[in-house]
Amino acid sequence: MDYIRPIPIIDAAAPDGALPLAGGWCRFSHVELLRRDGAPQVLPVASLSAAQLAPLTAPRPDFAGLGMMRPRIMGILNVTPDSFSDGGLFLKPEAAMMAARDMAAAADLLDVGGESTRPGAAEVEVAEEIARTAPVIAAMRAAGIAPPISIDTRKAEVARRALQAGAAVVNDVTALRFDPEMASVVAQSGAPVILMHSIATPQTMQNDPRYDDVVLDVYDALAARVAEAEAAGIPRDRIAIDPGIGFGKTLEHNLALLARLSLFHGLGLPILLGASRKRFIGTLSGAEEAQRRMPGSVAVALAGVAQGAQMIRVHDVSETRQALSLWLAATQGKPE
Repeated sequence: MDYIRPIPIIDAAAPDGALPLAGGWCRFSHVELLRRDGAPQVLPVASLSAAQLAPLTAPRPDFAGLGMMRPRIMGILNVTPDSFSDGGLFLKPEAAMMAARDMAAAADLLDVGGESTRPGAAEVEVAEEIARTAPVIAAMRAAGIAPPISIDTRKAEVARRALQAGAAVVNDVTALRFDPEMASVVAQSGAPVILMHSIATPQTMQNDPRYDDVVLDVYDALAARVAEAEAAGIPRDRIAIDPGIGFGKTLEHNLALLARLSLFHGLGLPILLGASRKRFIGTLSGAEEAQRRMPGSVAVALAGVAQGAQMIRVHDVSETRQALSLWLAATQGKPE
């Protein structure tokens, strides 16, 4: 099987014949052809068929009412006592609402989670996860907080209750694998869903994860999960994908995925990148405390945008918004 990775161009000048990448801010004139049984090759777009080019060039449909023609920021709101970066900070409803208001000023989406999925985290009971998330989501909607709200959960009943409370998106770190009822809940609700690649469970996912080729293996796994979602009645135009940085991956795995992130445009779906404050950033930068990883997190987010990722999931929303606005202005030659 051939895997076709568009090589993104963000320069103001591009070669003749360069094509828009997913209808967005990047272009590409060449692709990298990847195979499991051979060395990579760089080829001009003229060597590809119309069928090969179609998923790479087609504009992505709106996701949760948001156009995918420019990068979108998803702000992280963890209402948990034990998340790796901000556990306990927003557990009280008043603190969660204050954080939501602050993030809403700069975020395009807000992602609310009630169960930590950090390496080694224990599973939270469904009733407890609902109690943490549904009231906060309902309060956010009642307060008129404008951005769409995503529920970060792997459990069907938590997703159902969150959607009833006003959430608009389901963000499942197991790509509908953990709870057999999740696919039907999403399909019946009409909500868009983010399918993230992961292996095992948070308790065991970092126990010596191995791949034949991490980039191609994750691509194939996500393609299979998208097919399963479609078979369950979830239309393709309601699906986004996430390669799952830090979920069952070593530092080397994470860097390989980031370096070839644009391969995932081949699935023809919006890409979400969630790398904010993760351990590999601390390892490379020397910032042991997660709260000190903001500069590195912004750098990785912008690297993802440079590969055409349509959504970036971050803790440091206002800092990322400022960096993204300036990056776009500097690379596009005009304000965002």
